[in-house]
Amino acid sequence: MDERVSDLFGSGNGHGSGSQASSFKQGSGFGVASKKACVKNNKKSKARFSRNFKPSNNTPYLPPEAEEGNIEYKLKLVNPTQYRFEHLATQMKWRLQEGRGEAVYQIGVEDNGMLVGLSEEDMRASLKTLHKLAEKVGADITVLRQREVEYDSDVPRKIAEVLIRKVPDDQQFLDLRVAVLGNVDSGKSTLLGVLTQGELDNGRGRARLNLFRHLHEIQTGRTSSISFEILGFNSKGEVVNYSESRTAEEICESASKMITFIDLAGHHKYLKTTIFGLTSYCPDFAMLVVSANTGIAGTTREHLGLAMALKVPIFIVISKVDLCTRATVERTVRQLERVLKQPGCNKVPMVISSTDDAVTAAQQFAQSPNITPIFTLSSVSGESLDLLKVFFNIIPPLSNSKEQEELMQQLTEFQVDEIYTVPEVGTVVGGTLYSGICREGDQLVVGPTDSGQFHKLRVGSIQRNRSGCRVLRAGQAATLALGDFDRSLLRKGMVMVSPEMDPTICWMFEAEIVLLFHAKTFHKGFQVTVHIGNVRQTATVEAVYGKEELRTGEKAVVLFKFIKHPEYLKVGAKVLFRQGVTKGIGHVTKLQPIAQYLPPQSEDEES
Repeated sequence: MDERVSDLFGSGNGHGSGSQASSFKQGSGFGVASKKACVKNNKKSKARFSRNFKPSNNTPYLPPEAEEGNIEYKLKLVNPTQYRFEHLATQMKWRLQEGRGEAVYQIGVEDNGMLVGLSEEDMRASLKTLHKLAEKVGADITVLRQREVEYDSDVPRKIAEVLIRKVPDDQQFLDLRVAVLGNVDSGKSTLLGVLTQGELDNGRGRARLNLFRHLHEIQTGRTSSISFEILGFNSKGEVVNYSESRTAEEICESASKMITFIDLAGHHKYLKTTIFGLTSYCPDFAMLVVSANTGIAGTTREHLGLAMALKVPIFIVISKVDLCTRATVERTVRQLERVLKQPGCNKVPMVISSTDDAVTAAQQFAQSPNITPIFTLSSVSGESLDLLKVFFNIIPPLSNSKEQEELMQQLTEFQVDEIYTVPEVGTVVGGTLYSGICREGDQLVVGPTDSGQFHKLRVGSIQRNRSGCRVLRAGQAATLALGDFDRSLLRKGMVMVSPEMDPTICWMFEAEIVLLFHAKTFHKGFQVTVHIGNVRQTATVEAVYGKEELRTGEKAVVLFKFIKHPEYLKVGAKVLFRQGVTKGIGHVTKLQPIAQYLPPQSEDEES
């Protein structure tokens, strides 16, 4: 990662020198691929052109079709034979599997990416065939957009982009996690309230009341804890939320795609909670909310830096546009563009002003981490709120089905992020299943304790998004009921793993770090709060290899030692540490397992 991310963390005013990133062509939706890529398969494609089609010199192209992934190009699908129909259905199943239940079909496009287009009649017949194919494989289709291709032919030709989404079966909906970041009072909780409740805000914070978990949050209007909200989309792409008095179970039943929002705290006082939410809940994307009337203020720059340090793709929402003049909104947009283009970020901002832009942004955003969509909306007037919903509906998952299957074949590992006691249920833990599969009744071990041991336990019931679930797969977040298991033996940062696993427990670990910001120098004996996944603990710097001390922007391998209890860590895990104004990032390079030395003994230690 670029060391200049420190510009975002530091105490400077942040107007970077700004190497201007290459501007991104907005609204086109269809880029121009390289000549080499498009000449490939040209002979085959020429044979399939209709006679009245004469390609001009400025023929537009898409990138050539990829064998893997969930995007399929089809020139036309007019009256296929039974054999071809079966073949097309199998192909659709494959594309849906690759996109974990979602696929995008480009109709009127050659395999090499040439935008040929179809006549009105052929397009109607192709979409009819696509509808039959989707019915056969248990999916629904939604035409995202149609566009005329400008050619020298007499007949107008169109291309269509179609979203195909599987109807949910046995709760296996596509689940994406979005962390919501931004400065205090930027309108994060209000925006989530409007999206998930289906009602606009009254301008005085009514929409956010359902999201707050504590009395002091309602009284101050400030989020201090991590709360989760869900927004569903059915197989036709329609919004499914709490409007029409739906319950969470009903939303889960009728949704094919679920967006889980992780509402994080904006106030600097709760920064440790925000970092914990970003590191432990493994969000797929981050939504940075910026108030149009205040612009980049407070913790905005710090939150942007955190998301970039943890390599979470980020998009931006400028809220409260109803309070400002157009000129003020444009000034905030320009301010954001300037920050995003500076050398530490190297992002390509893309302002969304139409549905077409939102569709393009969703697809480009998942493919290229540098593109940063910017939405301008209001939670009170509802202005441009639909564009954000279109974006959430289309945005594809980052990991493909192959990666998820590989994780599911590994041994079970569940990270404990939250612990509750529920009346008549007993102890309940919330968190994310990192790998493997977890079923009701599974025997697992939980730890490490202060002495580095693990305790046996049995999983009772499982709940995902507040509704019952029998099987939990890798990458999914859930709560597990543990019956009468003693809550005092549990703490945040523990893991529940399969008894066959031999977890590496350590007091000390080495990490290669970059010091992003420090007022003086960083040396042996310094104490910092370390965040590694769901682990959050104070650690002492035992040694800085090769150097006496570190200054801002310098790299080194450092030996850390936890001060309270040993932790379960993995080599390669991202490390984020802080202490006052000191901040740094890096990754674990070496572990010193607990067996190599005796840990400090505590008097009331469990046998």
